[in-house]
Amino acid sequence: MKPATYFLGSVLALALYGCASTPAPMGASVPEAKLTAALVPGQTTRAQMLAALGPTKSVHFDSGYEVWLYQAPADGGRFAEFVVLVDPRGIVAKTRRRAPALP
Repeated sequence: MKPATYFLGSVLALALYGCASTPAPMGASVPEAKLTAALVPGQTTRAQMLAALGPTKSVHFDSGYEVWLYQAPADGGRFAEFVVLVDPRGIVAKTRRRAPALP
């Protein structure tokens, strides 16, 4: 094999290793204190949430409901998940926090 083939193979292997060893968080990263202060179930609108916390990953259902996922940084490079349910009127209906995974 040619040296260029070995070099390209090594670069590709390192790039794949880097992707596998440091997974990106699923949703936008926002401090937990900001999440809890900005979201009041039954009061906060989708527009207010977007203005206060920014865009993130979301799922839109045929029923009109939406689920938005934010992540709050925790110790050791881990993240707590903060899931927000938005009703068809565009009002935050519920929130749920999931503790960071154990190392």
